Amino acid sequence: MAADGSAPAIAFDRITKRFGAVVANRGVSFEIAPGTIHGIIGENGAGKSTLMSILYGFYQADGGEIRLDGRPVRIDNSADAIRLGIGMVHQHFVLVEPFTVLENLTLGHEGGIVLQPGIDRARAAAEAIEAAYGLAVDLDARVEDLPVGARQRVEILKALYRGAEILILDEPTGVLTPDEALQLFQILRRLKSEGKTVLLITHKLKEIMAVTDRVTVMRAGEVVGDVATSETNEADLAERMVGRKLAPLPDREPVTPATPILVAEGVRVVDAGGVERVRGIDLALRPGEIVGIAGVSGNGQSELMAALAGLVPLAGGRLTWAGEPVPTEDTARALRRLGLGHIPEDRHKSGMVGPFEAWETSVLGYHRDPEHARGAWLRQGFIRALTRQRMVDYDVRPRDERLRTAAFSGGNQQKLICAREMARGPQVLLVGQPTRGVDVGAIEQIHARLRALKHEGTAILLVSVELDEILALADRILVMVDGRFTGELDRGQATERALGLLMAGVQGEAA
Repeated sequence: MAADGSAPAIAFDRITKRFGAVVANRGVSFEIAPGTIHGIIGENGAGKSTLMSILYGFYQADGGEIRLDGRPVRIDNSADAIRLGIGMVHQHFVLVEPFTVLENLTLGHEGGIVLQPGIDRARAAAEAIEAAYGLAVDLDARVEDLPVGARQRVEILKALYRGAEILILDEPTGVLTPDEALQLFQILRRLKSEGKTVLLITHKLKEIMAVTDRVTVMRAGEVVGDVATSETNEADLAERMVGRKLAPLPDREPVTPATPILVAEGVRVVDAGGVERVRGIDLALRPGEIVGIAGVSGNGQSELMAALAGLVPLAGGRLTWAGEPVPTEDTARALRRLGLGHIPEDRHKSGMVGPFEAWETSVLGYHRDPEHARGAWLRQGFIRALTRQRMVDYDVRPRDERLRTAAFSGGNQQKLICAREMARGPQVLLVGQPTRGVDVGAIEQIHARLRALKHEGTAILLVSVELDEILALADRILVMVDGRFTGELDRGQATERALGLLMAGVQGEAA
């Protein structure tokens, strides 16, 4: 029951869901009060997304009951969920990019031939929702031309346009800048003030503490905690999530200057539209050092990483490896042979193939190595055994090397990719957003692996929008704005404020 005696907006009662031998949800029961922001947290694979997929009709529970406003409901598909007033904003947006915002809002709800009066009514309804909830977005803009934060507002607007009273957000800040995340929280508070119920699935405990009223903790498919946010703290929630206390951060050893391995000189990158994204970058990566690149997304970091990995051609400048020019033909493969590892920013686009089984993803990019193949034939037995061991070493769950990669949770997909790129002991490791969508226990593990590689002499380049992550790991921090480095700080000088000022274009003593 809610504090005022009203029925819960949502009640999960003994929800159970199995996928073969894997039990994703095991007798899950908890309630969500109406007009609140309710956080749901847990390790990767804890069952959070499965539970939300049941609520939204993607899956059907094998047992248990869902009640909305005290009434049992049957949700067989997403159309049922929408009809019942449930909307969902997915971690990976579900939008038709060449369409305008207004076309995306009305898609599937046209009701036959759409005449001008109908379009005008849709526009008026959308504009009213924008005004009510502070969801400013150009209805005539094409989605493909919008930044990530605006695309997320389109997803929220779409759910509200379709009558959502309950809004599910799955890892909503994973691709947002800090400013965009703050804007999102303002929108969520506005939704709450208007009586909407918000379910927030996130790994970021700071966000849970900042914006939720209550939080439910899941582990291994079960509820292990359900508390008012005001009665807990980040350390308590982290311990509940992973079932143990997290280890304190180790002291960082000073970096000994060494001869660079991978050097970029005057590197320029021009995108397909002819826009210069990287503008004459100089960068040296040295053994035993972690170099962090901080900056608001979209300032050339992604293009620089792609250039260093040999995935896009250089419009100017050059790369050298141990003083020798990097081949300009088949550059990516040449760099991998030299000893470069690459954990890409977008695991779905560049790091994995969803329909592949986990053992196939575990050698993707290295599948032609003599270790993994005999001529045109993969050594399947060897690779499967290797994958099983890496799943143990990197705590990938479930430990099924025959499971399709797309069937793993986002965090476990990330751990599988990290295992592939780290376990080889690369000389240079390029790391983009390594802990995006990853729980606190996995973050601790990935950070420990990066520190171990550094100690073993790997040169590491870390690109992250998480300033906490940059400050915790980097020995030297570069700030990137509009395709150029605008400042450099060593770890003794670096603070969130100093980095934030450099990211905003404020240089010199003011930073």
